[in-house]
Amino acid sequence: MPQTRRTAALLRDVTGLVLALEEEDPAVDGLIAALERAKADLTESVPADATPRVGEAASGDGRVYLDHAFDIGAYNPCFPEYAIEVDGEQAHGTVTFPVAYEGPPGLVHGGFLALFFDCVAQHHNCEVGVAGKTTSLALRFRRPTPLLTPLTFTLERSVKDDRIHSSGSLSVDDAVACQAEVDAIAGVRSNLPEVSPRREISS
Repeated sequence: MPQTRRTAALLRDVTGLVLALEEEDPAVDGLIAALERAKADLTESVPADATPRVGEAASGDGRVYLDHAFDIGAYNPCFPEYAIEVDGEQAHGTVTFPVAYEGPPGLVHGGFLALFFDCVAQHHNCEVGVAGKTTSLALRFRRPTPLLTPLTFTLERSVKDDRIHSSGSLSVDDAVACQAEVDAIAGVRSNLPEVSPRREISS
C-alpha cells in the first residue's frame, strides 16, 4: 500500500538522523510518543495471529504475507532499496546504503551486504521466472564499501538441473568492493504455495 511504502522510507531516514544526533532532542521525545501511540493503535488493527497466510494457512486468521521476491526495501525499512535492470541471465543496477546500515565508521556492515546480494539475486531469479529458496551464500570482501555513495552491481546466473547459481559484484566507481556467489533451488513461481491477499475489514 502507498502508506506502507511511505512509512518504510521515513523510518529508514529517521533512523539515520537519530543515530547521527549529538545529544537528546525534543523531536525524538515527540517521535517516541507518536510511535508508542501508533503501536497501541496498530496492534488493534492487525490479526492477533502472526502466522503468515501462506499454503495450508492461507484460509486462516493470520497476517497478510507480502511478496519478498521484488523490491523488499520499498516497503520494509529493514531491507536496502536498490534499482535493478534484468536482461535474461544477466542483471545490473545501483544501490546507495544509508547510515542505518553502518558497521565500521562510514562503511556498510558486511551482514547488510549479504542481505543485499540475497535480495537482488532472488529478484533476478524471480524476474526470469525460475526461482526458489537460497541454499548457500558466500561473500568475498575486496575493499570497504562506503555509506551514502552510489554503488553499481552486476549479476550473472546459470541454471543446471534443479539448481541456480548466481555470481555478483558490487563496485565503487570501477573498483570492486564485494563479490558474491549465491545458490538457490530452481523452481517455478507458479508452483509456489497459495498466498492469501489482503482482506477487506468490515466496519
